[in-house]
Amino acid sequence: MALYLPMTVEAVAAYLGVILAGCAAVSIADSFAAPQAAVRLRITGASLAIVGTATYERLLEAAPELAAIVIGELPRGRRPRGADTPWRQVAAADPAGAVIRPAGAHTNILFSSGTTGDPKAIPWTHLTPIKCAADALLLQDVRPDDVLAWPTSLGWMMGPWLIYAALLNRATIALYYPGPKGSDFGRFVRDAGVTMLGLVPTLVRIWRRSRCMEGIDWSRIRRFSSTGECSDPDDQLYLMGLAGYRPVIEYCGGTEIGGGYLSATMDQPAAPATFATPAFGLDVAIRDERGRPAADGELFLVPPSVGLSTELLNQDHHRVYLAGTPSAGGRPLRRHGDHVQRLPGGYYRALGRVDDTMNLSGIKVSAAEIERALCGADGIGECAAVAVADRHGGPDRLVVFAVPAGPMPDPLPVLQRALAERLNPLFKIAEVRLVDALPRTASNKVMRRELRAACAER
Repeated sequence: MALYLPMTVEAVAAYLGVILAGCAAVSIADSFAAPQAAVRLRITGASLAIVGTATYERLLEAAPELAAIVIGELPRGRRPRGADTPWRQVAAADPAGAVIRPAGAHTNILFSSGTTGDPKAIPWTHLTPIKCAADALLLQDVRPDDVLAWPTSLGWMMGPWLIYAALLNRATIALYYPGPKGSDFGRFVRDAGVTMLGLVPTLVRIWRRSRCMEGIDWSRIRRFSSTGECSDPDDQLYLMGLAGYRPVIEYCGGTEIGGGYLSATMDQPAAPATFATPAFGLDVAIRDERGRPAADGELFLVPPSVGLSTELLNQDHHRVYLAGTPSAGGRPLRRHGDHVQRLPGGYYRALGRVDDTMNLSGIKVSAAEIERALCGADGIGECAAVAVADRHGGPDRLVVFAVPAGPMPDPLPVLQRALAERLNPLFKIAEVRLVDALPRTASNKVMRRELRAACAER
């Protein structure tokens, strides 16, 4: 059953109802256009969709014959089809008993944030909620008296994660339906008595720039949680200051993990934008390009662990995650694709995807490090850095896509100066492209593949 909905109370009830009925939920972000929804419906063979007013028309375009349960009113001028059932009719029906399914049965089909070809279809099973709830309990200290707010959607793993993390630990979920970028959301956090606020680092950058959350009483917050992209230490320190310097639990994982593999905790000192420990129940190994142990390189998971996927619906799981990986103790490590540094004192820092590492002037550097240096430059709202291979075999060319905060006739000198002063004077920006917005996935990750493809077209 496809859930093509924003994260509302009804959406949470529908999600739980689908699983209680022994079915599998197909997560489709409500921001997706009809073609993206159609791909996900095709891959999963969904037999029913649960939609809202805003996604109903897109469903008709994506799958005209698919039966639908409609939450809310139909769009103006639309008559119900014979295949449509109002949500109120479903909600008023006498409940049936829970359908017992095997532990390995699918409960949820989620999708990777692929930008070329079909996205990976990743099944969650009846074991995955244990991973979500355990991470929340052991890493983020979620208790029955907690109130969790996390602006997210069912189309990103953090939507289902939030449901399990809160409810299996007997905590409360606080849902806010408009966007979280303004002070109205800040007042909601205050009035709802939120004790754990989850977010993506881009949101913190927006709040810091606008200062919209300053002066709002967030004294009930015990900790923040941050995931989805690399964090900036200055932004995270600013965030901590909004709630009397409560810690930020940095949480790094993936859909195919069902939660995190690196995290901060409530029991260890909070160092902004760093991780204190591997998640409970698994271990990690960092390897260099030759597969040797290293303090800076590609991170691999040491299986097995509750939560790790064992299949993909539309790709070869072994080839994607295990084929050709280094080994530890005679067993293959599991590929994840993140670039991670192990820091002195046992902490870790994430530097983005291995695919986003570039070679500039003979020096390897991650896109995250470059972007961290550039995003604070005068007149720059946000930016993304990509490496473009030189046609003549020279070093990579650095191209920066920048969203200006205001009029900016020539951003190259400003960004080049910031890069030289904050990172390395040897790094040269070959080109700056001003854009209105960066392309992002449903989970807010910058789609650098799209940016690299745009460079290749020229």
